[in-house]
Amino acid sequence: MTRYVRRLAAASALALAAAAPAAAKTFIYCSEASPEGFDPAPYTAGTTFDASAHPIYSRLVEFKKGTTEIEPGLAESWEVSEDGTEITFHLRQGVAWQSNDIFTPSREFNADDVIFSFDRQGNADNPMHGYLPGITYEYFSAMEMGDLIASVEKIDDYTVKFTLTRPEAPFMANLAMPFASIASAEYADTLMEAGNTEDFNNKPIGTGPFSFVAYQKDAVIRYRKNADFYGDAPAIDDLVFAITPDASVRLQKLKAGECHLMPYPAPADIADIQADENLKLDSQPGLNVAYLAYNTTIAPFDNPKVRKALNMAMNKEAIIDAVFQGAGEVAKNPIPPTMWSYNDAIEDDAYDPEAAKAMLEEAGVSDLNMQIWAMPVQRPYMPNARRTAELMQADFAEIGVNVEIVSYEWGEYLKKSTDPSREGAVILGWTGDNGDPDNFLAVLLSCAATGDGGSNRAQWCDDEFSDLITKAKQVSDQAERAKLYEQAQVVFKDQAPWATIAHSTQYVPMRANVEGFVMSPLGDFTFETVDIAE
Repeated sequence: MTRYVRRLAAASALALAAAAPAAAKTFIYCSEASPEGFDPAPYTAGTTFDASAHPIYSRLVEFKKGTTEIEPGLAESWEVSEDGTEITFHLRQGVAWQSNDIFTPSREFNADDVIFSFDRQGNADNPMHGYLPGITYEYFSAMEMGDLIASVEKIDDYTVKFTLTRPEAPFMANLAMPFASIASAEYADTLMEAGNTEDFNNKPIGTGPFSFVAYQKDAVIRYRKNADFYGDAPAIDDLVFAITPDASVRLQKLKAGECHLMPYPAPADIADIQADENLKLDSQPGLNVAYLAYNTTIAPFDNPKVRKALNMAMNKEAIIDAVFQGAGEVAKNPIPPTMWSYNDAIEDDAYDPEAAKAMLEEAGVSDLNMQIWAMPVQRPYMPNARRTAELMQADFAEIGVNVEIVSYEWGEYLKKSTDPSREGAVILGWTGDNGDPDNFLAVLLSCAATGDGGSNRAQWCDDEFSDLITKAKQVSDQAERAKLYEQAQVVFKDQAPWATIAHSTQYVPMRANVEGFVMSPLGDFTFETVDIAE
């Protein structure tokens, strides 16, 4: 069955490409997994969803290509009050909403869409807040947007004012993230009247450089150039995502010319890619971290000594060698070393099985049985979670801890891992969304991010840590913020809610005739600037 699905995916992608007009340029991206959905607000799976959503949507502000610098998006300009609590955005005029087979817009983008896009996430009484079963808004909640945004006010059709309850240094960078994409209020109203609100997620419309055409689950996503895009028109006419979970199959398709670009090559294949004259390879340090999150609310993992002991039993260098094959480095902090405020003075937990045994005895723990959850998919921060879990299993056995490795389908894995009553420690990771330390420390480790549906998989709520990162968000001077984040990393290391595993190097292989692709430090894949040389 697996081979059949792979052949279907390849055949579908090629059929879609072949069906395009002869003069059209079709770019095929061999993506590594299916998207969770196409609504930007509720999903946090990472690069796959980002890449699937980016062609469709626009935000008030955008990241300048290849950087974490902010530039205008749907807002042409803005002013910030002296105390930092009011931001007034002046919106672009003449920006057209896309249409589809069930909706034709009667108006252009305006302030009503901005207000709707934030209200539906933070206001439980908004009729679109819970339009999908079990829907949560992890980013909005983890970054405490509900407490931060006092109001979003329409001044006129093309002016909107955000009033904040406090100054928030990373706020503008947060608005450039996918969850803050602007959606059509009129489209939502139309779907509610028709009683098919699920199409808000299944048949998305936006104002971005590409329009959604069709999705065949686990096989193909197809887009076309948005002729009404307000920015520079894409160089390609059609964009196809050929969903190909296996890294070796992605590489075979790339070599055969069945796709133009792929993500996440297997580390063992890097030398082969570099030697192929028909391919080229871009690389950069990843703004990411892979980790093992203990559930700190369940005994014996509620004891920092137990967590520390397990960390000391883990041979992380062996994981780097066997799993990352040198394309990464051991992680000691929850943020990557390329990020400002990284505390290099912190010493990692030493690999010391004998000391780990002694610490478990001191904590009164013996004959410990535990689960380690291994992700079923390859991610930018983790090439092979199953192999990583097996290495941990062997390491922990050396100190008398018996490990059962479990996994679930990717969407179920993400959902179940947020359950506060979850058994086991979870292998997961994060690629930065905006280049700000808050995007790691608050989103993944704050008290606000705990609970069912939250992104704090450790369920760790530490008052000292939370006070430090809260203060850091309210300070405008970056040097002062850095000092507070450095202190927060000390608290994290002392309390050990995670075992920090690795920071990976990012590689992007592509056909030699691909032009204009720009690697993002945020790990996402966008295609509005790509072209195919004749």
